[in-house]
Amino acid sequence: MAAIPNDLRAAGKPQHPYADGIDQSHRKVILASSLGTVFEWYDFYLYGALAAIIAKHYFTALDPTSGFIFALLAFAAGFAVRPFGALVFGRLGDLVGRKYTFLITIVIMGLSTFLVGILPGYATIGVAAPVILIALRLLQGLALGGEYGGAATYVAEHAPQGKRGLYTSFIQTTATLGLFLSLAVILGCRMLLGNEAFEEWGWRLPFILSVILLGVSVWIRTQLNESPVFQQMKAENKHSKAPITESFGNWKNGKVVLLALIGATAGQAVVWYAGQFYALFFLQQTIKVDPTTANLLIAGALASGTPFFSFFGWLSDKIGRKSIIMG
Repeated sequence: MAAIPNDLRAAGKPQHPYADGIDQSHRKVILASSLGTVFEWYDFYLYGALAAIIAKHYFTALDPTSGFIFALLAFAAGFAVRPFGALVFGRLGDLVGRKYTFLITIVIMGLSTFLVGILPGYATIGVAAPVILIALRLLQGLALGGEYGGAATYVAEHAPQGKRGLYTSFIQTTATLGLFLSLAVILGCRMLLGNEAFEEWGWRLPFILSVILLGVSVWIRTQLNESPVFQQMKAENKHSKAPITESFGNWKNGKVVLLALIGATAGQAVVWYAGQFYALFFLQQTIKVDPTTANLLIAGALASGTPFFSFFGWLSDKIGRKSIIMG
């Protein structure tokens, strides 16, 4: 997304018409943006949480170990295209606004997830099954790439002076809450149906149920107004006409982007996904912990860690971002 102009960030000046304090509109913005993003993460993470079962249905032409590896590679495909989703939908958000971009990304994600739930397996349609599955994963990655950055930008542009860290911290919780929600739904379906039925056909239910979350998310997002900062920049003709060129074509800006990507986020992303998904795979595949117990252990870890997103977001408003990142 394009940077907020310096004159809107100037000390002592409100960033936008709502900068005088936290009111009902701010709570609505945070809740609506966070809920929609939680649902997107839920859709994205269902595949990872069910990779072992998906391997048995879509990669059955291979031996079990190779099938599981290919299922993980399909999971990785969604990550591979996320940067492109961020570029495409980030540019769209700078040109037409955050709200409409939100609606596009959430519809792509919701429909892709629903289609995974009804996609026939390898035994029914052969090699077309894994090919279509990977294509749907790519669509999910594109949608999430645009959604996550767009939601953080949207909330930041509503944040009052001195509270941007706290406000955007709620967007950071959505990845954890989305995984937590996916594990909770999987656990509920597994306990309701039993392990045998769940692994045979019940694993599809969490994907199919995502269509309900899609409806709720679209309704929530249609209630939002466009970002006031974007409206002001557009009214003053200060919004970016070529955001990608301005971000990467100028070394001063490009250097900041690279520092953020490689220095600030790449490492923590590896730690996060290893701590959640590799831990889940290790529990289930290597030391053969039963799936219910493994899901409960990961869900407990997620629940204990989630409040610290908001705590450190709040703290960053008090002492700055750099010292916390370095720490």
